Amino acid sequence: MYLDKAKKEEIFGQYGKSNTDTGSAESQIALFSYRISHLTEHLKMNRKDYTTARSLTKLVGKRRALLNYLYDRDVNRYRAIVKALGLRK
Repeated sequence: MYLDKAKKEEIFGQYGKSNTDTGSAESQIALFSYRISHLTEHLKMNRKDYTTARSLTKLVGKRRALLNYLYDRDVNRYRAIVKALGLRK
């Protein structure tokens, strides 16, 4: 499995407040970004996998909603997570 418990704890530890911080917007955005990159690589090889394409679209929408929430609440945290994940070009 591409996303096991250890990998999740690593992501939460790096972008959240602790390894068990699963609720903060930053940790959720980081987790969604990891999953999005994995699904993108899968779709490059399996372009007719429409179920995965739909899941990818839904994940991007969830991440966008969390980013909008974070932008409205605290612009500095928003800028920090965007810079850390490299979401803007």
